[in-house]
Amino acid sequence: MRSNPSIRRELITYHHQRPSVPPSSWRVVIHPAQVIKVAMSDSEDHHFESKADAGASKTFPMQAGAIRKGGYLVIKNRPCKVVEVSTSKTGKHGHAKCHFVALDIFNGKKLEDIVPSSHNCDVPHVDRTEYQLIDISEDGFVSLLTDNGSTKDDLKLPTDDAILTQLKDGFAEGKDLALTVMSAMGEEQICAVKDVGPR
Repeated sequence: MRSNPSIRRELITYHHQRPSVPPSSWRVVIHPAQVIKVAMSDSEDHHFESKADAGASKTFPMQAGAIRKGGYLVIKNRPCKVVEVSTSKTGKHGHAKCHFVALDIFNGKKLEDIVPSSHNCDVPHVDRTEYQLIDISEDGFVSLLTDNGSTKDDLKLPTDDAILTQLKDGFAEGKDLALTVMSAMGEEQICAVKDVGPR
């Protein structure tokens, strides 16, 4: 390995300032930054995987006091839509607390939670995507057309009676239906049906 000129100059300067110290007793100390620089120069192609590379997070933090009715919140590890929020104080020196009443966005179950208003809560990323309905299978799955022309066949028929009836009746009548699929925390569900004309 070639010697570093800057280190050599420092050693020569040190020797002139301390002539009583023989060269054989010199101790070379290399700064960690120089070691890193040399190691990195061995290869120009490096990849450092960040947390973002491993996939986007299913939730993000939000202060409890900033969450409003109609917003989303994770309660008992379930994505929920807030239907009621009330704030109260506990005692003379107590911190304000938020009482949330929410509905699971996938099964409609009612859940509640009480959180200090200054604390962070997990809020789910909720996405909605529209697909064109192609077919309904005998085992209760739908076949959907995506924007890139591929098919999506892993979704079951909706459990909501009104949406299910609208979907089945529209398909039987030969209508061209667009389905809105809601996704959050690794789950998906058909949440709306729109008639866009005859097939």
